[in-house]
Amino acid sequence: MSILFPRHCMCCGKVLSFSARNQGICDDCKKAVTLVKPPCCQVCGKPLRIPGDALCRDCAAGCHHYIQGKGVFVYAGPMKLAMYRLKYSNHRFVAEICARYAKVKYGEWLSFIQPEAIIPVPMYPRKKRKRGYNQAAVFGKALSRETAIPFVDDLVFRSVDTVPQKGLSLAKRQKNLKNAFKIKENDVKLNCVLIVDDIYTTGATVDAIAKILKRYGVARIYFLTICIGSDG
Repeated sequence: MSILFPRHCMCCGKVLSFSARNQGICDDCKKAVTLVKPPCCQVCGKPLRIPGDALCRDCAAGCHHYIQGKGVFVYAGPMKLAMYRLKYSNHRFVAEICARYAKVKYGEWLSFIQPEAIIPVPMYPRKKRKRGYNQAAVFGKALSRETAIPFVDDLVFRSVDTVPQKGLSLAKRQKNLKNAFKIKENDVKLNCVLIVDDIYTTGATVDAIAKILKRYGVARIYFLTICIGSDG
């Protein structure tokens, strides 16, 4: 089966060697891929440039509606290509591989916070139909299989077709997402949830979802993303 259907590197697409096939990353890309490691922001989990700092610049400048977040990989080098392949090339297997890394890296943390549901960042329906899938949901489902945390895809929906966040300042991102998300149920029976997405940069998207979840009674909100940017 491995000869007929060889596994490919989630970053560059190269056929993986026997020794690397379970890791999902080829030996060349592995040298340039960085897992998030301390020192990290104690709130959002961004890698910090200054070891003595406790918070990144974004978190130090203002509060969030979520409690804490984590990222699996640093959004740099080959992981940028991996996220592009996941998002635009229908390479959903990337999310499966990343979910396994997430379980290994943050399994103890997830057991500690005990989320009752995994909630993906939703896409606007028309965009989802055009792409054929929501990459955050693909990751969320894979993480649910790895952790046995229930996956809930029908609680939050995107009611506004917002412009892409890339390139916008934090203030413009927040304005862009104002009233962009809605809750389908008035009576939300969840106390703790985990929001998942592919990439975390400023946190505007996660915050917008966390804000409305809190409004409907969710007390504890965390997030986990495949990739996260560095501070500064």
